[in-house]
Amino acid sequence: MFLTTAIDLIIDGLLALVYPRACGLCQQSVENRRLGSLCAGCWQSARIFAENEIVCWKCGAPSIGQIAPEKRAAVRCGRCASDAFTAARACGAYEGALKAAVLELKREPNLSHQLSQLLVETQRRAPLQRATLIIPVPLHPQREKERGFNQAAIIARALAAKVGLPFVEKCLVRTTHSEKHRAGMDASGRRDSVAKAFSVSCPLRIKGEKVLLIDDVFTTGATVSSCAEVLLEAGATEVLVLTIARVVRY
Repeated sequence: MFLTTAIDLIIDGLLALVYPRACGLCQQSVENRRLGSLCAGCWQSARIFAENEIVCWKCGAPSIGQIAPEKRAAVRCGRCASDAFTAARACGAYEGALKAAVLELKREPNLSHQLSQLLVETQRRAPLQRATLIIPVPLHPQREKERGFNQAAIIARALAAKVGLPFVEKCLVRTTHSEKHRAGMDASGRRDSVAKAFSVSCPLRIKGEKVLLIDDVFTTGATVSSCAEVLLEAGATEVLVLTIARVVRY
């Protein structure tokens, strides 16, 4: 372990000298390749959700106040009552380092070691740890062709390899090519844009499974709820959701 760490430090130092890289947020030097395109300082200032953080047990929205640990599963925000998924969690807030990392992932299909570790830590917490299968939120084939990859699939494939769960990419498909969510679109508009937009091509593959649905950002929950609806109809017993970040409304 010590030898591996020492070797990593030497390699990081050499790379920093030969191929210096500026942080995507503050422009300081990134001296550890495991951090991706962001420096240690920006990662340290990111709002990462702790395991004992008080959140809505269903959608994962951060809650204000104190509550006894045994009562955490009873916390509800009320806004997600009609959503089809069982529970959703994110590694942290969609701001700062996490927002920059998500936006970079939409451009370059590379998941940094830092993001991978955050995803693994979050997946191993209740209630996501009971998942038996990992599926990414799909892009419509036309949009995936334009981008060249599906960022949710990049995340899901990397996570599945680290936690040892089966990864199934083509079982959930997007059947309609709706407009991109516009900035400022309300929850109702987002739900309308993804209503009936997904279908399951191989129900037998997910029947009886506790599906972990992967996406990059949780905004209103409209997309993952629409996916969860068809997955449950196809026989999944639960649909748990994991994203890199979520929009937090203060």
